[in-house]
Amino acid sequence: MSGHNKWSKIKHKKAATDAVKGKVFSKHSALITMEVRNAGGNVNAATVLSAIERAKKDSMPKDNIERALAKGSGAGGAVIEEVMYEGFGPGGVALLIQAVTDNNNRTTPEIRHIFSKAGLELGVPGSAAWAFTKTVDGYTPTSPLAIDDQTGEKLAEFIEKLEDQDEVTNVYSAADSVKE
Repeated sequence: MSGHNKWSKIKHKKAATDAVKGKVFSKHSALITMEVRNAGGNVNAATVLSAIERAKKDSMPKDNIERALAKGSGAGGAVIEEVMYEGFGPGGVALLIQAVTDNNNRTTPEIRHIFSKAGLELGVPGSAAWAFTKTVDGYTPTSPLAIDDQTGEKLAEFIEKLEDQDEVTNVYSAADSVKE
């Protein structure tokens, strides 16, 4: 019976690391699927290859990558779409939330719930997009908003909660002191 406690500790630690890996792999899978759909099924497009490269950097298994490619090519039944949510975080900071989902009717209430739990409201399309400029890498704030340390901490925690959501791929903030 001396080995029982050791295995128990290993089992729980492995379960925790596997859960983290699973979240990362599902985000990569959704991005690969989305890029293949955007490329019209061309798995050799530059954007698809870069998404695959990012997945390989995170040690995503080859089988998972191939399933994502097949799903994006039309082999899977669900249609993956990219959606953009807008809202205002702590301190009135404008936020853009990019998500990739196969069911918008599930994702929108989940994002709205995260906002309402923090005492905030999810905005309507166009309510926060004016504060950003689209760039090659995503979105940058047009005029960054200076915030104090306490608001910055609240905003960082809120962004972390949003990023914990499986479908969320990127969160852009109009604050100049918070890392997105």
